[in-house]
Amino acid sequence: MIVAGVSAKLIPTGEAAKAIGVDRGTLVRWHRDGLVTPALVTPGGHARWDLDDLLKQLREMRK
Repeated sequence: MIVAGVSAKLIPTGEAAKAIGVDRGTLVRWHRDGLVTPALVTPGGHARWDLDDLLKQLREMRK
């Protein structure tokens, strides 16, 4: 998938949350609070995540 220069497999919030071991609501809250940023937000407002990028953002949060 290629969207606005993003080329990766983008996954929905529930899958991303499961992959990093947190509840979906936690990831939604982190996004809402500006702690993490999805690779894409659909016109309908649904976040799509690049798992590698999300993991990188989480590593940066720990510093």
